[in-house]
Amino acid sequence: MQYFPAKALKGAILAALTALPALAFDGRPVTDATGREVMVPVNPARVFAAGPPASTLLYVLKPEAMVGWVRAPKKGDLPYLRPEAAALPELGQLTGKGDTLNLEVLLTTTPDLILDYGTVNDTYKDLAARVQDQSGVPYVLIDGSFAMLPQSIRQMGDVLAVPERAETLAAYAESALAETDALLAGIPEDQRPSVYLARGPEGLETATRGSINAEIIERVGGRNVAEEGTGNLATVSPEQVQAWAPDVIITIDRDFAANVGGMPEWQGIPAVANGRVYLAPAAPFGFIDRPPSVNRLIGLKWLAHKLYPDHAKGDLRADVAGFYDLFYGVKLDEAAVSALLGD
Repeated sequence: MQYFPAKALKGAILAALTALPALAFDGRPVTDATGREVMVPVNPARVFAAGPPASTLLYVLKPEAMVGWVRAPKKGDLPYLRPEAAALPELGQLTGKGDTLNLEVLLTTTPDLILDYGTVNDTYKDLAARVQDQSGVPYVLIDGSFAMLPQSIRQMGDVLAVPERAETLAAYAESALAETDALLAGIPEDQRPSVYLARGPEGLETATRGSINAEIIERVGGRNVAEEGTGNLATVSPEQVQAWAPDVIITIDRDFAANVGGMPEWQGIPAVANGRVYLAPAAPFGFIDRPPSVNRLIGLKWLAHKLYPDHAKGDLRADVAGFYDLFYGVKLDEAAVSALLGD
């Protein structure tokens, strides 16, 4: 987490304040997830996303208001994004692991609103208040937990003045969550697989039980083998994974997925022995993580087919194409769907 001491910021603020929108605090009050009342523009036109989850939700709700990306899209992401948004610059991030932005860069984008979407705690509440006080730009934090997705989509849609668009996406979210519940109602808990989420080329970084990075696995009934820790992510040993003996391994790393079958330390693990190691699609945003945002809704459907191949209903390829059309504004042909799913 990056903080901005007042002394260090003074020069940057003075140099950039003249570029701020004159009506940054004129508008209407909203109450964000921290309980702060924030005056936001009636119709925000230049919005800075504080981190990757917020950037993704901003893209699907109001791409024309984006001033840039936290991280520039990779070449492989471009076919899955609106061209006008894909060309926006990389700006860095204010929040989360690897925060890279300084306030001067933020101010040069002349935003009329800063949005964050994710974990709500005292640290993030303090950051929101500090950045707003020091920059003069209203800063709204919205709850990024999975359970709150429909409500959070509607809240951000209200903040961004796109309530009809938000209602459409929130209704999709409610339907996807209801479908998941209906699926799980027919699968006893003792028939639900144990799951390990493998991150990194060695597969030894994982997301702990209850963390925002792994909650999608638990939401679809998977039993996350990584116990709760002091943070969202943990580094473990091959011996520990052997002891956990997961039925399924979900990975977000292409190299690990390609090599795990030949890695001696992973042999004998049920998921590896039974060919149940699955690489989650990741363009333009991950199905599981990276970031933990609205993109996880299609991850619910993908995970259902991977964890419960004998129970999952629907045409996954059609579901993926429909989601990308509705949320990302791109129409995928059969080849693009195949490339995305690794078929």
